[in-house]
Amino acid sequence: MEVSAVGLGCMGLSFGYGPPTEKQQAITFFDTAEAYGPGTNEELLGEAVTSFRSQVVLATNFGFKVRSSHQRPR
Repeated sequence: MEVSAVGLGCMGLSFGYGPPTEKQQAITFFDTAEAYGPGTNEELLGEAVTSFRSQVVLATNFGFKVRSSHQRPR
């Protein structure tokens, strides 16, 4: 079996960060950014939530100066 390189940590839905999240409110907010990809993260997330898009909120950050992978942040 192959899986993606990144997974969503779900511990906070039912354990570890206070009372468990109500099922109806468990995952209704997604935060992404144009810099994640760049741009492809938003597209991937959009495809993933298409069937229930009206039930969630998507937030995005923008205006990042994208550096090459060889530059270190200052």
